[in-house]
Amino acid sequence: MALPAPNEPSAEPLVKHTVADRLRKEIASGGLRPGVRIVEGTWARKFGVAQGSIREAINLLSQEGFVTKAAGRSARVVNLSEENVLKIFELRGTLEGMAARLIAQRSGDVGSVEDALDRMRRALRDECPEDMLDADLKFHLELCQSSGNGYLLEDARRILLPLFAFARIRVLSSGQDASVWGKDIEAHQRIVDLIKEGQADVAEQYVRHAISRFSQSAYDNWEKKPVAANAVRPRRRLTQRNENGAPTTK
Repeated sequence: MALPAPNEPSAEPLVKHTVADRLRKEIASGGLRPGVRIVEGTWARKFGVAQGSIREAINLLSQEGFVTKAAGRSARVVNLSEENVLKIFELRGTLEGMAARLIAQRSGDVGSVEDALDRMRRALRDECPEDMLDADLKFHLELCQSSGNGYLLEDARRILLPLFAFARIRVLSSGQDASVWGKDIEAHQRIVDLIKEGQADVAEQYVRHAISRFSQSAYDNWEKKPVAANAVRPRRRLTQRNENGAPTTK
Protein backbone atom coordinates (compact mmCIF):
# COMPACT_ATOMS: atom_id res chain seq x y z
CA MET A 1 0.00 0.00 0.00
CA ALA A 2 1.52 3.30 -1.09
CA LEU A 3 2.17 5.87 1.60
CA PRO A 4 1.24 9.51 1.00
CA ALA A 5 4.05 11.73 -0.21
CA PRO A 6 5.72 13.86 2.49
CA ASN A 7 3.99 17.04 1.29
CA GLU A 8 0.63 15.34 0.68
CA PRO A 9 -1.96 16.08 3.43
CA SER A 10 -3.22 12.99 5.22
CA ALA A 11 -6.76 11.88 4.38
CA GLU A 12 -7.43 10.87 8.00
CA PRO A 13 -8.67 14.28 9.21
CA LEU A 14 -10.99 14.47 6.20
CA VAL A 15 -12.35 10.98 6.91
CA LYS A 16 -13.16 11.63 10.56
CA HIS A 17 -14.83 14.95 9.79
CA THR A 18 -16.84 13.39 6.98
CA VAL A 19 -17.91 10.51 9.21
CA ALA A 20 -18.77 12.96 12.03
CA ASP A 21 -20.95 14.91 9.59
CA ARG A 22 -22.77 11.73 8.53
CA LEU A 23 -23.36 10.72 12.15
CA ARG A 24 -24.54 14.24 12.96
CA LYS A 25 -27.10 13.98 10.14
CA GLU A 26 -28.24 10.58 11.45
CA ILE A 27 -28.77 12.17 14.87
CA ALA A 28 -30.61 15.22 13.48
CA SER A 29 -32.85 13.09 11.27
CA GLY A 30 -33.80 10.70 14.06
CA GLY A 31 -31.78 7.77 12.73
CA LEU A 32 -29.92 7.89 16.02
CA ARG A 33 -32.38 8.84 18.75
CA PRO A 34 -31.49 10.73 21.97
CA GLY A 35 -30.04 8.34 24.55
CA VAL A 36 -29.26 5.61 21.99
CA ARG A 37 -25.90 3.84 22.22
CA ILE A 38 -23.60 4.36 19.23
CA VAL A 39 -22.05 0.97 18.39
CA GLU A 40 -18.78 1.66 16.58
CA GLY A 41 -18.69 -1.63 14.69
CA THR A 42 -22.24 -1.26 13.40
CA TRP A 43 -21.69 2.22 11.98
CA ALA A 44 -18.25 1.31 10.63
CA ARG A 45 -19.87 -1.42 8.52
CA LYS A 46 -22.75 0.83 7.49
CA PHE A 47 -20.45 3.65 6.35
CA GLY A 48 -17.75 1.35 4.96
CA VAL A 49 -14.97 2.87 7.08
CA ALA A 50 -12.56 1.65 9.73
CA GLN A 51 -13.86 1.40 13.29
CA GLY A 52 -11.14 3.84 14.35
CA SER A 53 -12.69 6.48 12.07
CA ILE A 54 -16.01 6.06 13.85
CA ARG A 55 -14.26 6.41 17.20
CA GLU A 56 -12.54 9.64 16.09
CA ALA A 57 -15.82 11.00 14.73
CA ILE A 58 -17.52 10.23 18.03
CA ASN A 59 -14.79 12.17 19.83
CA LEU A 60 -15.52 15.18 17.61
CA LEU A 61 -19.25 14.93 18.30
CA SER A 62 -18.51 14.65 22.00
CA GLN A 63 -16.61 17.94 21.85
CA GLU A 64 -19.62 19.53 20.13
CA GLY A 65 -22.05 18.21 22.75
CA PHE A 66 -23.96 15.79 20.50
CA VAL A 67 -22.59 12.71 22.27
CA THR A 68 -21.94 11.81 25.89
CA LYS A 69 -19.15 9.46 26.91
CA ALA A 70 -18.47 7.84 30.25
CA ALA A 71 -15.29 5.96 31.17
CA GLY A 72 -15.47 2.35 30.02
CA ARG A 73 -18.90 2.77 28.43
CA SER A 74 -20.16 3.23 24.88
CA ALA A 75 -20.98 6.70 23.62
CA ARG A 76 -24.63 7.72 23.54
CA VAL A 77 -26.52 10.46 21.76
CA VAL A 78 -27.11 13.35 24.16
CA ASN A 79 -30.46 13.15 25.92
CA LEU A 80 -31.84 15.74 28.33
CA SER A 81 -35.05 15.45 30.29
CA GLU A 82 -37.23 18.48 30.93
CA GLU A 83 -35.84 18.55 34.47
CA ASN A 84 -32.26 18.50 33.11
CA VAL A 85 -33.05 21.41 30.81
CA LEU A 86 -34.57 23.49 33.60
CA LYS A 87 -31.55 22.90 35.85
CA ILE A 88 -29.19 23.91 33.05
CA PHE A 89 -31.13 27.14 32.53
CA GLU A 90 -30.89 27.88 36.26
CA LEU A 91 -27.11 27.63 36.06
CA ARG A 92 -27.01 29.56 32.81
CA GLY A 93 -28.73 32.52 34.48
CA THR A 94 -26.03 32.66 37.14
CA LEU A 95 -23.07 32.21 34.79
CA GLU A 96 -24.22 34.48 31.99
CA GLY A 97 -25.51 37.11 34.40
CA MET A 98 -22.08 37.21 36.02
CA ALA A 99 -20.44 37.42 32.60
CA ALA A 100 -22.57 40.45 31.70
CA ARG A 101 -21.67 42.11 35.00
CA LEU A 102 -17.92 41.54 34.52
CA ILE A 103 -17.91 42.93 30.98
CA ALA A 104 -19.92 46.00 31.96
CA GLN A 105 -17.73 46.71 35.00
CA ARG A 106 -14.57 46.91 32.93
CA SER A 107 -16.14 48.36 29.79
CA GLY A 108 -15.15 45.26 27.86
CA ASP A 109 -15.44 44.84 24.11
CA VAL A 110 -18.66 43.14 22.95
CA GLY A 111 -17.92 43.24 19.23
CA SER A 112 -17.92 39.45 18.91
CA VAL A 113 -21.24 39.26 20.79
CA GLU A 114 -22.76 41.81 18.42
CA ASP A 115 -21.45 39.84 15.43
CA ALA A 116 -23.26 36.76 16.72
CA LEU A 117 -26.43 38.82 17.14
CA ASP A 118 -26.16 39.99 13.53
CA ARG A 119 -25.91 36.33 12.48
CA MET A 120 -29.09 35.61 14.44
CA ARG A 121 -30.93 38.35 12.56
CA ARG A 122 -29.73 37.00 9.20
CA ALA A 123 -30.79 33.48 10.15
CA LEU A 124 -34.25 34.74 11.07
CA ARG A 125 -34.52 36.65 7.81
CA ASP A 126 -33.38 33.59 5.82
CA GLU A 127 -35.61 31.28 7.89
CA CYS A 128 -32.70 28.95 8.65
CA PRO A 129 -33.08 27.22 12.04
CA GLU A 130 -29.63 25.58 11.91
CA ASP A 131 -27.90 28.92 11.39
CA MET A 132 -30.06 30.44 14.12
CA LEU A 133 -29.03 27.76 16.62
CA ASP A 134 -25.36 28.18 15.72
CA ALA A 135 -25.57 31.96 16.03
CA ASP A 136 -27.49 31.80 19.32
CA LEU A 137 -24.90 29.44 20.80
CA LYS A 138 -22.15 31.74 19.51
CA PHE A 139 -23.81 34.74 21.20
CA HIS A 140 -23.85 33.11 24.62
CA LEU A 141 -20.36 31.61 24.34
CA GLU A 142 -18.92 34.95 23.22
CA LEU A 143 -20.70 36.65 26.14
CA CYS A 144 -18.92 34.30 28.54
CA GLN A 145 -15.63 34.55 26.63
CA SER A 146 -15.73 38.35 26.82
CA SER A 147 -16.02 38.20 30.61
CA GLY A 148 -12.31 37.45 30.76
CA ASN A 149 -12.93 34.68 33.31
CA GLY A 150 -11.65 31.39 31.93
CA TYR A 151 -13.31 29.32 34.65
CA LEU A 152 -16.67 30.86 33.87
CA LEU A 153 -16.21 30.11 30.16
CA GLU A 154 -15.22 26.51 30.90
CA ASP A 155 -18.35 25.93 32.99
CA ALA A 156 -20.51 27.63 30.37
CA ARG A 157 -19.15 25.43 27.57
CA ARG A 158 -19.82 22.32 29.66
CA ILE A 159 -23.55 23.07 29.82
CA LEU A 160 -24.18 25.09 26.65
CA LEU A 161 -22.71 22.64 24.13
CA PRO A 162 -24.91 19.65 25.06
CA LEU A 163 -27.93 21.93 25.58
CA PHE A 164 -27.70 23.44 22.11
CA ALA A 165 -26.84 20.10 20.52
CA PHE A 166 -29.98 18.62 22.08
CA ALA A 167 -32.02 21.64 20.95
CA ARG A 168 -30.68 21.18 17.43
CA ILE A 169 -31.76 17.53 17.39
CA ARG A 170 -35.26 18.36 18.63
CA VAL A 171 -35.80 21.38 16.42
CA LEU A 172 -34.62 19.79 13.19
CA SER A 173 -36.42 16.49 13.77
CA SER A 174 -39.70 18.32 14.48
CA GLY A 175 -39.46 20.61 11.45
CA GLN A 176 -39.30 23.87 13.42
CA ASP A 177 -38.38 27.09 11.63
CA ALA A 178 -36.28 29.99 12.87
CA SER A 179 -39.29 32.06 13.93
CA VAL A 180 -39.27 30.33 17.34
CA TRP A 181 -36.36 32.65 18.26
CA GLY A 182 -37.72 35.78 16.62
CA LYS A 183 -39.32 37.17 19.76
CA ASP A 184 -36.08 36.71 21.72
CA ILE A 185 -33.72 38.64 19.44
CA GLU A 186 -34.58 42.00 20.97
CA ALA A 187 -33.89 40.57 24.44
CA HIS A 188 -30.40 39.67 23.19
CA GLN A 189 -30.02 43.22 21.85
CA ARG A 190 -31.03 44.64 25.24
CA ILE A 191 -28.30 42.57 26.92
CA VAL A 192 -25.71 44.13 24.60
CA ASP A 193 -27.08 47.63 25.15
CA LEU A 194 -26.99 47.38 28.96
CA ILE A 195 -23.41 46.11 28.90
CA LYS A 196 -22.29 48.92 26.58
CA GLU A 197 -23.99 51.44 28.88
CA GLY A 198 -21.91 50.11 31.77
CA GLN A 199 -24.95 49.19 33.89
CA ALA A 200 -23.38 46.17 35.55
CA ASP A 201 -26.08 45.47 38.15
CA VAL A 202 -28.95 46.00 35.73
CA ALA A 203 -27.24 43.92 33.04
CA GLU A 204 -26.74 41.00 35.41
CA GLN A 205 -30.34 41.04 36.62
CA TYR A 206 -31.70 41.44 33.10
CA VAL A 207 -29.71 38.43 31.85
CA ARG A 208 -30.94 36.32 34.75
CA HIS A 209 -34.53 37.33 34.01
CA ALA A 210 -34.14 36.76 30.25
CA ILE A 211 -32.61 33.29 30.70
CA SER A 212 -35.42 32.38 33.09
CA ARG A 213 -37.97 33.48 30.49
CA PHE A 214 -36.21 31.51 27.77
CA SER A 215 -36.39 28.39 29.93
CA GLN A 216 -40.17 28.59 30.32
CA SER A 217 -40.79 27.88 26.65
CA ALA A 218 -37.60 26.14 25.51
CA TYR A 219 -38.48 22.47 25.99
CA ASP A 220 -42.05 22.95 24.74
CA ASN A 221 -40.83 24.73 21.60
CA TRP A 222 -38.35 21.96 20.82
CA GLU A 223 -41.07 19.31 21.08
CA LYS A 224 -43.65 21.06 18.94
CA LYS A 225 -44.31 20.02 15.37
CA PRO A 226 -45.73 22.68 13.07
CA VAL A 227 -49.32 22.01 12.02
CA ALA A 228 -50.44 22.99 8.52
CA ALA A 229 -53.32 25.44 8.37
CA ASN A 230 -55.43 22.99 6.40
CA ALA A 231 -54.46 19.95 8.44
CA VAL A 232 -57.31 17.79 9.67
CA ARG A 233 -57.07 17.15 13.37
CA PRO A 234 -57.79 13.57 14.45
CA ARG A 235 -61.18 12.93 16.03
CA ARG A 236 -61.14 12.24 19.73
CA ARG A 237 -62.20 8.69 20.45
CA LEU A 238 -65.33 8.59 22.56
CA THR A 239 -65.64 6.08 25.35
CA GLN A 240 -69.00 4.39 25.82
CA ARG A 241 -70.16 1.33 27.70
CA ASN A 242 -71.91 -1.75 26.37
CA GLU A 243 -74.84 -3.51 27.99
CA ASN A 244 -72.47 -5.31 30.38
CA GLY A 245 -70.90 -2.06 31.53
CA ALA A 246 -67.58 -2.72 29.73
CA PRO A 247 -65.95 0.33 28.08
CA THR A 248 -65.97 0.54 24.26
CA THR A 249 -64.51 3.19 21.97
CA LYS A 250 -65.50 4.54 18.60
